[in-house]
Amino acid sequence: MTCGVSTQRVNIDLIMQRNDFYYGLAPQFDAEKSGYISTRQFWTLLQRHGSELDPHKLDVMLALADSNADGKICYQDFVNLMSNKRSNSFRRAILQGNRRLCNKALLEESGLSLTQRFIRHVAYETLPREIDRKWFYDNYTGCPPPWFMIAVTILEVGFFIYYGLVLDRFVLQVTHPSYLKKNPLIYHPQLRAQAWRYLSYMFMHAGIEHLGVNVALQLLVGVPLEMVHGALRIGFLYIAGVLAGSLAVSVADMTAPVVGSSGGVYALVSAHLANIVMNWSGMQCQFKLLRMAFALMCMSLEFGRAVWLRFYPSTYPPCPHPSFVAHLGGVLVGITLGVVILRNFEQRLQDQSLWWIFLSIYVLFMAFAILWNIFAFNLLALRLSPPP
Repeated sequence: MTCGVSTQRVNIDLIMQRNDFYYGLAPQFDAEKSGYISTRQFWTLLQRHGSELDPHKLDVMLALADSNADGKICYQDFVNLMSNKRSNSFRRAILQGNRRLCNKALLEESGLSLTQRFIRHVAYETLPREIDRKWFYDNYTGCPPPWFMIAVTILEVGFFIYYGLVLDRFVLQVTHPSYLKKNPLIYHPQLRAQAWRYLSYMFMHAGIEHLGVNVALQLLVGVPLEMVHGALRIGFLYIAGVLAGSLAVSVADMTAPVVGSSGGVYALVSAHLANIVMNWSGMQCQFKLLRMAFALMCMSLEFGRAVWLRFYPSTYPPCPHPSFVAHLGGVLVGITLGVVILRNFEQRLQDQSLWWIFLSIYVLFMAFAILWNIFAFNLLALRLSPPP
């Protein structure tokens, strides 16, 4: 059965003003005082006290309340539902009337075009709740496209090809004596006063194997995430990971240069994997355990390559090969800021206390790293070799 939602505004305040709507009837429906009632009982309450609502709106509210398909409703979820605090998708569904809910799961829809199947696949890959998956599927238009990840990838590939032609080397470019020489993008501790280098280093890579893994991960993971969460959120997460990577290197590996977009890529991938683990039962993507294992294997191989390269004898001593610490900075951003961003689909991050906590920690880290770059080198009397 397909339920249509009218555009007439719902007077939810009228329901919320009735003190007996939940607590007055709690002894009858929640004798064990567990804080939960069954969806069938919740439906009875809506029919009994929701006379101001038309049947279509009642169906929508029940479907939204039971989005986890666990057969029960907790009081706090009910309060959030009634007070319009659950998500923007709920407000749009009730107030704008452009939401369609079906009893059958989105996976059971048949007769879909190739594009529709792809959008459905993206929904199941990234979102843990059926309600959000249906909302994304019904409303995604492809305009704008996932331009941020595509643009960043094109720039990274373009810079790599340019330097590959200039240096006549596409494998382990970083071992070329002229790779770091007079390069305006690579971060080097001796050039830390040039602030743009803390971000611009992401366009440079150590070789085709480095570029290949990063591009593959950010396209396979970043593009679907941007389709669902938008360029603003995913772009912020990516740039935050890149910046955390260079700042982490400036604190923990103070003599090494940095190249590659691994900080941003690891922020995206670690946030996605953490979101899958935290919502394991709700994630319906196929072969999710195998996919996680494959992603972790790719990340481990790339990280191992970076560690090996860092401690490999330098071609241009005394300057070492690029640091691997940027990877760790990206992971930390992903499992903190990233988890909050991906968990709250279509919900204002400004309303999330955990978002502000992690953002404050990130800003404090940035402030500490900036001060460290200004004062620590002199205080520690650290003598840096000039860029090659």
